[in-house]
Amino acid sequence: MLTIGLIREGKIPPDNRVALTPAQCKWIQQNLSVTIKVQQCEIRCFKDREYIEAGIEVKEDIGDCDVLLGIKEVPVGMLIPGKTYLFFSHTKKMQPYNQKLLQNIISKKITLIDYECLEHDDGTRIIGFGFFAGVVGAHNGMMAYGNRTGAFKLGRVYKQKSFQQLIHTYFGLQLPLLKIAVTGSGRVAHGILEVMNLMEIHEAEPDEYLEKKFDYPVYVHLKGADLYEDKLTCKYSRIGFHEHPENYNCLFKKYISETDILLNGVYWEEKIPRLFEMVDIKKPDFTITTIADISDDRNGSVPCNIGDATMEDPIYGVDKLTGKKTIPYLENSIDIMAVGNLPNELPRDASRYFGEQLIKFILNDLIKGGSKIITNATIVKEGNLTNEFGYLKEYAGL
Repeated sequence: MLTIGLIREGKIPPDNRVALTPAQCKWIQQNLSVTIKVQQCEIRCFKDREYIEAGIEVKEDIGDCDVLLGIKEVPVGMLIPGKTYLFFSHTKKMQPYNQKLLQNIISKKITLIDYECLEHDDGTRIIGFGFFAGVVGAHNGMMAYGNRTGAFKLGRVYKQKSFQQLIHTYFGLQLPLLKIAVTGSGRVAHGILEVMNLMEIHEAEPDEYLEKKFDYPVYVHLKGADLYEDKLTCKYSRIGFHEHPENYNCLFKKYISETDILLNGVYWEEKIPRLFEMVDIKKPDFTITTIADISDDRNGSVPCNIGDATMEDPIYGVDKLTGKKTIPYLENSIDIMAVGNLPNELPRDASRYFGEQLIKFILNDLIKGGSKIITNATIVKEGNLTNEFGYLKEYAGL
């Protein structure tokens, strides 16, 4: 019988999400050949007593478990040699701040399965917190614009007990005339669009958005074909773009003179063209004053993302002339919302959603001992880099 352990999150700042809720653990133990044990934790959004009441063993030492489930990167000192871990390692892009983590995973003969790499055959990610990152990020972006202009007031998401309670705070919200650009087509974008619809903001088609004047607030949803075109053919191919993004130009610049708020949910890596460049923010026609970079890639698709803010203080300013960080809401600055753990503001809802996907798409593969999906998401197998991630060899110090 497979034994799964839910580990205590150790990364600072602390994360209070969890891979499986008490109710989900109870269902799994009653219906599948799995035993679940939960490591004691004081900060988790579901309390230890809630797991105990669900019939789940809570203990400090979970070294007897076969598979350990976390959320964020596991601190090196907390890694248990020889175990199989699932968590977001943030190593596949050779992030320098997690280089030592990968090196220790290898030296301790650990198997690492990265949630971010669990994909369907078409490359679509199977599991993640993107929807709630989109919800919280869109709310915070709108909140920042309201704070900047004084036109409306939104409270903080984390002060609400649930997503349902957050929805109630939008009743009666009166927004000024404004234009919002939403970018991306994945779970993050779906979360953003949920908030747009809950706030009763009307959608406009791209051509209308650029050409028409509206007497009500609107948003435009810009997906791949709206944002990128091949440098030679001036067309967009999803497969072609994903295989060779360096062959594409970004079309977003034509929207920067028509947009007040940018809610960014696009995936980004080095070869993908940015939505704009730092030089563009100095131009008189750059009308965007508030950017929620929900994808949160420093100097990525949004180049004026110059580093993470915190959940407690999520907004900072960037001076349009110098590119330097400032306090928010200054006349000559752009307000940036860039937070790496946005779903933490709705941790119980986000954990429940994550666990549902884990149970539906991944758990049976773990019980069986593996699958193509699991293999393709395994960065390290018993201390060895897998072929799929062989490009990390130098990064891993091998």
